[in-house]
Amino acid sequence: MDFLSNRVKSLAVSQTLAMSQKSSELRAQGIDVINLSVGEPDFNTPAHIKEAARRAIDENFSFYSPVPGFISLREAIAAKLSRENGLNFSPAQIVVGNGAKQALCNVILATVNPGDEVVIPTPAWVSYVEMVKLAEGKSVLVPAGIDTNFKITPAQLEAAITERTRMVLLCSPSNPTGSVYSKEELQGLVDVIARHPGILVLADEIYEHINYTGSFTSLGSFPEIADRTIIINGVSKAYAMTGWRIGYCAAPPDIAKAVSKLQGQYTSGASSIAQKAAEAAYNGPQDCVAEMCAAFRRRRDLVVELASQIPGFKVNEPQGAFYLFPEVSGVLGKRFGGRLIETSGDLAMYLLEEAHVATVDGAAFCAPGYIRFSYATSDENLRNAMARIKAALS
Repeated sequence: MDFLSNRVKSLAVSQTLAMSQKSSELRAQGIDVINLSVGEPDFNTPAHIKEAARRAIDENFSFYSPVPGFISLREAIAAKLSRENGLNFSPAQIVVGNGAKQALCNVILATVNPGDEVVIPTPAWVSYVEMVKLAEGKSVLVPAGIDTNFKITPAQLEAAITERTRMVLLCSPSNPTGSVYSKEELQGLVDVIARHPGILVLADEIYEHINYTGSFTSLGSFPEIADRTIIINGVSKAYAMTGWRIGYCAAPPDIAKAVSKLQGQYTSGASSIAQKAAEAAYNGPQDCVAEMCAAFRRRRDLVVELASQIPGFKVNEPQGAFYLFPEVSGVLGKRFGGRLIETSGDLAMYLLEEAHVATVDGAAFCAPGYIRFSYATSDENLRNAMARIKAALS
C-alpha cells in the first residue's frame, strides 16, 4: 500500500543536502573528503551574539514566542531595513520565521494559487522551483549563462511574463552564481515589472552583506514597485548563524498578515533564544560582518585563480555570496579512469569518488553543464581541493 501523497512524491530531494550527506558518509569510512557542497559560513557565531543567547536563557526566554516574532526583534529588523536599505517597513509588516527558507516558502504559499506562474531567473537556488510546486504554481525559468555573468536582461523578463504571471523571484547576490545586480541593472528589470501592476516581487536578499561590489541596492528601494515587493533576509549568512534558524519576510501589510496566519498553523513562532540572539546581531557592533566579508573576498580571489587553471573549466569572477559556478562542458564527453563523464552530475560524482571533493551538480540549480563550489572554507582546504580536482581532470 502506498501511503505517500502526490505532493511529496513530486518534490525533488535537495541536491546540496544530498551531496553533503554523501560526503559525510565517505568521511565516516575514513576517507578525507573536502566538502565544497554546503552553503554556510565556516566561521563561529560572534561572541556578543552568543552572549545574548546565554543571557536570554538566564532571563527565562523559554516560553512560546509570538507567531510573527518578538516585537523587539521586529523593531530591530525594521530599524536595520531603514538604516541600511532606506526601506520603510513597520514592525507589523515583518514576520520572523525558522530561517529565510521558511520565510520564502511562507510567502509563496500565501500568495501563489494553483496554475499561477512564478518567473525565476536561472541558475536558481535548489528550493525555489520546489516551493512553487508545493503551492501548485508553475515556474517559468529564464536562463542566463556565464557570458552575461548569469544576469537576465529586461527583454528576457518581458518575454517571460504572461497573463498568468503572479510573481517574479530574484536573488541578488545570487546562490549559486555569486552574481550581483547593479542598481542600473535592477532599474531595467523594475521598469518592466512596473508595466505589469498585478505582479508581486519576491526579493531574496539573504547574501546582502557578502558582497564585493561596494554597494547593495534592495529591490524594495524602487518606489515604482515598493508596495508590491517582499524582502527576504535573515541572520544565517551575514552573522554565521545558519543553525540558529532565524529569517524574516518584510511585506505589504495584507501579505504579512497572511504569512503570520499560515505560520501560526504549522510552526508558530521561531525559537525564543535564537530570536534574542538575532536581536543582538542587528543591534550590536557590525565589524564582524565586514571581517567575514573580507575573508570571503580573499577566498574568492584564491578560488577564481586556482579554478581558472583547471582544464575544461570556464570561470567568471563572482561579485558576492561564497560560490563559484564554473561552466564544465570542456570536460564532458571525456573518459577518466575508464568511466564516461556525460553530464555535470557525472562530473560531480566523479570528483567526489575520485578526487574526494564534494561539489553540487549545476542541474540542481536548473543549469546543467555547470557545477557549484562553495568557498566558505579555509584557504588550505581550497588549495587542496583545487589541486585534487586539477589532478583528477588532467
